[in-house]
Amino acid sequence: MTGARPPHHRLDGPADAPVVVLGPSLGTSMDLWLPQLPALTRSWRVLRYDLPGHGDEPPPDGPFTVEDLADGIARLLDDLGVDRAAYAGVSLGGAIGTALALRAPGRVGSLILCCTSPRFGDPGPWRERAALVRREGVGPVADTAAGRWFTPSFTGADPYVAMLRATDPEGYAACCDALAGFDATGRLGGISAPTLVIAGAQDGPTPPDGHARALAAGVPDARLTVIDDAGHLANAERPGPVTEAITSHLDRTWKGTGR
Repeated sequence: MTGARPPHHRLDGPADAPVVVLGPSLGTSMDLWLPQLPALTRSWRVLRYDLPGHGDEPPPDGPFTVEDLADGIARLLDDLGVDRAAYAGVSLGGAIGTALALRAPGRVGSLILCCTSPRFGDPGPWRERAALVRREGVGPVADTAAGRWFTPSFTGADPYVAMLRATDPEGYAACCDALAGFDATGRLGGISAPTLVIAGAQDGPTPPDGHARALAAGVPDARLTVIDDAGHLANAERPGPVTEAITSHLDRTWKGTGR
């Protein structure tokens, strides 16, 4: 199955440093994390990857679940000889981290869930968006992406919208279907990794109430940080405070070799 195979990826940072995996959001590539890369690669080996049909990852050859994508990350870690890693993910990338921490708790040494949710609303709208993209391509969702992803005052949306316009329609639609079927609400208590939840105060798709706060309440001992003046892609819109929150959490929780 497509989602269970190791995805296209890139490693940056010191070869002997503990590994941090970075998961992108629906409609973006691994370059979503470029604002954080300089700070993270000073102390950690950073492993970024692309979702099916996104960035340089080929389109999927069939349906997959968020759990399948998490299994693909576990296989990637196996291929790289990495026993344990920290994981940080935005939106769908965060859901993959949640699934990985539940399915393979021994592999996740620290967890950061950014602008994500244990359940992304009712399945119906996701199925409808998948059908739209299969019918008309990614243009209609790209045309409205800046308004979903960022606050009205943000002027740097273009590079991120360009990532969406370059995404394969079937890859995008299949990820929508995966989000439609994802619900970890009743299982969050099974996450054992030290967890930081980051929310954008103005996040429209996953507002703090009902999403980030549900994660922070459900994951044992999780911490919650809400970033002011930030929408759904908070790490892009407010890179300074998001990077600080991430590095502070990793400084506290992820100093091992990861191998």
